[in-house]
Amino acid sequence: MALPKPAVNSTNFIGDTLECALVPAQTEQGEIMTEQEIQEKGYANPDALVSTQWVADHLDDTENVRIVESDEDVLLYDIGHIPNSVKVDWVEDLNDPLMRDYLDPERFADLMSEFGVTPDTTVIFYGDKNNWWATYALWVFGLFGHDNVKIMDGGRVKWEAEGREMTQEVPSFPRADYPVPQRDDSKIRAFREDVERHLEARGRMVDVRSPGEYKGELLHMPDYPQEGALRGGHIPGAANVPWARAVREDGTFKSADELKEIYEGEVGLGQGDDVIAYCRIGERSSHTWFVLKYLLGYEAVRNYDGSWTEWGNLVRAPIER
Repeated sequence: MALPKPAVNSTNFIGDTLECALVPAQTEQGEIMTEQEIQEKGYANPDALVSTQWVADHLDDTENVRIVESDEDVLLYDIGHIPNSVKVDWVEDLNDPLMRDYLDPERFADLMSEFGVTPDTTVIFYGDKNNWWATYALWVFGLFGHDNVKIMDGGRVKWEAEGREMTQEVPSFPRADYPVPQRDDSKIRAFREDVERHLEARGRMVDVRSPGEYKGELLHMPDYPQEGALRGGHIPGAANVPWARAVREDGTFKSADELKEIYEGEVGLGQGDDVIAYCRIGERSSHTWFVLKYLLGYEAVRNYDGSWTEWGNLVRAPIER
């Protein structure tokens, strides 16, 4: 069942503040970003992004493209989603049900097969809150070597703002036979021991949490339950660049020059740096990981998903405020 085109934008996080703005049901054509405009933003890997128009043009290309919605609010998909998109629940689908880790290769292959995805399928991710959880899902897919992945620039909020079609119909695709992959965490994931070695080597780290969390005044984002760690502060030497500074008010990513001004001009990162990003549980930092790796082309970027819930609970772990 197709849903009415929305005239109100869904809630969106810009920085660490919640905004809800009225928008027209249809935008002017010139406000709808095209692939050429993405190319002109100067990214190292512009093909890592697609526009809402590209997605609209490929809704029925289900043999080659699978659209995946992943949200913090896991009920949003049921309320309405992009036609022919499937839902990846970041808790139920991506995490091990018992220990703190991600799903194993067998479960990943089964999930892909269930979605009708093969290793050659192009997977397009989108979601709420500036694609925060979409980049997290993309990062997890990377652990299993499924690199034919892209982000819909602007995410769910931009699709809705443009008045595009939403549906409650859950699609069904012929089951695929996705081979069980080899999982390799080493290239894009950092563990506690990696962070400790990084500290000794004075490697570059980016704390993508809010300034209040970075300073030790908060244990979580403002307006969230203040829980998860016994101590507040940040890992010594880490620079604070809140994750959502990388996006514009419409949810699309800033240009490469704007991103370089933030990450290189302000905090001094460089292309040759070995960088570790972290937040509270690794989801916000996956967004910064995507920006550095795909949009700016950094070769050595890892996401420390243990993040502050691990570091802030460690006995005698060094902390700065």
